[in-house]
Amino acid sequence: MNSSSLRRSLIALAFGTLGLGIAEFVMMGILPDTAVSLGVSIPTAGHFISAYALGVCFGACMLLILRKYPMKNSLLFLVSLMMVGNIGAALAQSYHFMLVARFISGLPHGAYFGVASIVASKLAQKGRESEAVSIMIAGMTIANLFGVPLGTLLSTFLSWRIIFCLVVIWCILTLYSIKKYVPYIPPLPDTGFMGQFKFLKYPAPWLLLGATMFGNGGAFAWYSYVTPMLIQVSGFKAEIITGIMVLAGAGMVTGNLVGGKLSTRFYPGKVGAGFQGVMALSLFLIFFLAQYKIPAVFLMCAVTFCLFAVSSPQQFLIIKFSQGGEMLGAAGIQIAFNMGNALGAYLGGIPIAHGMEIQYSALVGTCSAAMGFIIFSFFNHLYQDKNI
Repeated sequence: MNSSSLRRSLIALAFGTLGLGIAEFVMMGILPDTAVSLGVSIPTAGHFISAYALGVCFGACMLLILRKYPMKNSLLFLVSLMMVGNIGAALAQSYHFMLVARFISGLPHGAYFGVASIVASKLAQKGRESEAVSIMIAGMTIANLFGVPLGTLLSTFLSWRIIFCLVVIWCILTLYSIKKYVPYIPPLPDTGFMGQFKFLKYPAPWLLLGATMFGNGGAFAWYSYVTPMLIQVSGFKAEIITGIMVLAGAGMVTGNLVGGKLSTRFYPGKVGAGFQGVMALSLFLIFFLAQYKIPAVFLMCAVTFCLFAVSSPQQFLIIKFSQGGEMLGAAGIQIAFNMGNALGAYLGGIPIAHGMEIQYSALVGTCSAAMGFIIFSFFNHLYQDKNI
C-alpha cells in the first residue's frame, strides 16, 4: 500500500474514533444542561457517563462473533450501531431512556477500537505500528479539540440534543469513508472461542489493563466534573468554557501525537508510565490550585495531555502481549479505559454529593492515577527487556 492510500485508510479509521470521541466526551461539557433538561442532579447526570462506559465493556464481547468476519465488514456494522445509539440520545426525554441510549452508544466503542487497532497495525510499515495506531486514535483527540467544545457551545445557546444529531450525520460520513478507503483485510486466524482468552493466563495483559483502568479512572474522577469546577471554583463564566475546552482538546491531540512518536524511539511502557506519573502529580496540584484561573487551566491541559499520551503505548503493547486474541486484547484496553471512566465518574462524584467542593474529585483522581503509575512501572520492571 502506498503512502497516500495508507493515509486515506487511517483517516477513515480516525473518522470512526472521532464520532466515538464526541459521543463519549461531550457529556462532560453538556452535563449541567442535560441534568436540568431531564430533571436530575449533576451527580446523577454523571450516570450517563458511566452508562456509556458500561456499554463499552459489554460491547467488546461482540468481537467473539465478529472475529469470524472480514474486518472491514465489522467496522461498518459497529459504526451503524453507534448511529443507532446516538439517535436514541438525541430523542431521550427521561433519565432512564437516556441511560439506555448511552449504553447502546457505548456498545460499539471498545469493539471498534479493537478492530481498528489491528487494521492500522497491519496497514503500517514495520516498526511504525505505534504511529499508525496513534493516527487512528487521533480522531478521539480531535473530537475533544473541536467536537466537544462545539457541543458545549450548542448546549449553552441552543440545545444539547443537537450534538447527538451531528454525531449521527458524522456516522453516515464514516460509513462512506470506511467502505471506500479501507481495504479488505481477512479475519485473523481463528484460534477458537477459548483461544481468544488464552493470553489472559499471563500477567502482562492484566498489568496493562490495570494500569489503564486506574490511570484513566484518576483522570475521569476529576474530568467528569470539569465544567462545574471551572465555573464554580475557578470562577470562569459559562460563556467562555467552550474556549477552555478547546485548550483541553489541544492537550489531548498533542499528547496522542507525542506519545505515538516517543513510543517509536523508546520502550512504550516507559513512555506510558512516565506520563501517568505526571498525570497523578497534576491532579494533586489541581486540588490545591483549582481556585486560581491560570494554574487551573494549565493543569487541566497537563492532565488531558497525559490522558492521551498513554493511549497509543497502551494499545500497541496490548496487541503485542495478546497473541491469539489480539482483537479482544485491543478492545480490552478500551474496556479498562471505560471501566476507569465509569469508576472515576462515580467515585469523583461522591465527595460532591456529600457537600464537598468540586476540586475534591481531583484528590480522588490523584490516588487512582498514582495506582496506575505503580502498576505500569511494575509492568516495565518485568517486561522492558522483552524484544517488541
